[in-house]
Amino acid sequence: MSNAPAIRNVAIIAHVDHGKTTLIDFILRQSGSFRANQQVAERVMDSNDLERERGITILAKCTAVQWKGIKVNIIDTPGHADFGGEVERVLSMADGAILLVDAAEGPLPQTKFVLTKALKRGIRPIVIINKVDRGDARPDEVLDEIFDLFVALEASDEQLDFPVLYAVGRDGWAATSLDGPRENLHPLMDLIVDHVPPPQVDTSQPFSMLASILERDNYLGRVLTGKAYTGQAKMNMAVRALSLDGNVIESFRLTKLLTFDGINRITVDTVTAGDIICVAGMEKATVADTIADPSVSAPLPATPIDPPTMAVTITVNDSPLAGTEGRKLTSTMLRERLMAEAESNVAIRVTESGSRDSFEVAGRGELQLGVLIETMRREGFELSVSRPRVIFRKDEAGALLEPYEEVIVDVDENYSGTVVDKVSQRKGELRDMRPSGAGKTRIVFVAPSRGLIGYQSQFLTDTRGTGVMNRLFHSYGPYKGEVAGRRNGVLISTDKGEAVAYAIFNLQDRGTMFIGHGDKVYQGMIVGENSRDNDLEINVLKGKKLTNVRASGADEAVILVPPRKMSLEDMISWIADDELVEVTPQSLRLRKKLLTPQDREIAAKQVRKAREQAAG
Repeated sequence: MSNAPAIRNVAIIAHVDHGKTTLIDFILRQSGSFRANQQVAERVMDSNDLERERGITILAKCTAVQWKGIKVNIIDTPGHADFGGEVERVLSMADGAILLVDAAEGPLPQTKFVLTKALKRGIRPIVIINKVDRGDARPDEVLDEIFDLFVALEASDEQLDFPVLYAVGRDGWAATSLDGPRENLHPLMDLIVDHVPPPQVDTSQPFSMLASILERDNYLGRVLTGKAYTGQAKMNMAVRALSLDGNVIESFRLTKLLTFDGINRITVDTVTAGDIICVAGMEKATVADTIADPSVSAPLPATPIDPPTMAVTITVNDSPLAGTEGRKLTSTMLRERLMAEAESNVAIRVTESGSRDSFEVAGRGELQLGVLIETMRREGFELSVSRPRVIFRKDEAGALLEPYEEVIVDVDENYSGTVVDKVSQRKGELRDMRPSGAGKTRIVFVAPSRGLIGYQSQFLTDTRGTGVMNRLFHSYGPYKGEVAGRRNGVLISTDKGEAVAYAIFNLQDRGTMFIGHGDKVYQGMIVGENSRDNDLEINVLKGKKLTNVRASGADEAVILVPPRKMSLEDMISWIADDELVEVTPQSLRLRKKLLTPQDREIAAKQVRKAREQAAG
């Protein structure tokens, strides 16, 4: 190996909302990456609108700061397991990691998910216990939990000897002890330089880099980001892209080379092994490909990505209100957008169905699929989405296997019995249950993913909105048999028009309404949840009949119960197999796949006939 470069590549690992993006903001400020008078958005690394709204990191991003003559590349990793495809790739760029854990909540499933991947790569993390100013902070217990987690994940002795810092990222300080000086993040930056090893690279070999992130830029086109492992690259140099099996994908001349400086990408003439770099303009190369000098014939090893476990069918919107809100309506537009997503997001898999108008989109979970659909909605697409279904496998003996998830639930003690009962009904197995302090109980289940579809809204209802549930892919296991689905039927509109308050008022006792006065409806649209188990057709357009006889008493005021509002993910997981979510730029609606009662009756007869034949 040649001399180690003056570079440190470090990934930040944390559960959703434990404060890593805010911490990076302060690192950028204190390292001089922003001018003193520069206006900078809060949580600058969460540049995507959805990320800002949901407070989560979806896309991996890089930034770089200079500290005492050393360049520190910081990789902000997604904290949610649904975006694991991003996590696995970006860890290949890191030589060290910062594990950020909330001083009250302790390590949670997504922390465990990313940490598992990091430890397997031999990374020795730095632990930061963040938010130690919380009233319910318990830093000493959390440190013990982190150590236990490292042991459970089979960390080596070297990895178990991790350095610890205590911090409040929001206030921009970190200290080596709880009673240490609370001034700035200098102790963290010094620790990164001392503890994280420089990249183990060889600059004497021909140039090679592993592409880990693919994105599209309005000015640069396709941009591949990754770590350079060997040699040097210069502008206008010839390179080839090699797939994982060593095949040449394309040959190319480097016309645009970039590295990171603060939150910006800057153009450079030369890049050296060890740095995280960007190559723009390649047409075919993608994530996990090696971009190298033409003399290199063996690709760099890339981390295999866990396969998708859940799929939805996305179809062209064919409702009576189609085309009234969106601009992108055709199957050709839908296909181009989904294929572009599958190309840049390796955790998503898109398959065309038999009919040209529908596509099966497979991913890691409801949140990931929901984020894709929400993004497309904001881009002006109109589409219909089916209920999610899990992706089954078969073992060597031909037995059916299905995906299981580890579910960690934190609830008030008086709700724990209800949660155990509900998850057990959904074929979940109780693995652990213990008090976690402050009147809370932590319960751990392993449950089939199939049984958890649609459980989130039920869980929040059962725990009066106070429970916290985290899910993490566990493994594939034996098929668990039939799982009880939604018990209530739906209320279906009989006609097209605008809903009338008087009609809704008289139908409120039939169930929970999803619409309000003036909302547009159509025949076959789901306007509420029935209080019974059957589907019921109702007329929400029927106004009060007017007569020329004045009533002796004043008309009673029509008081409507506010309609139930559901998020996109709630809707997708709430619907039954014969229902769809209609997604447009301005509206989310629920509908039956078949809009007329006659079509639904014919379909029901066919299902009954098929069951009888199968049974007979």
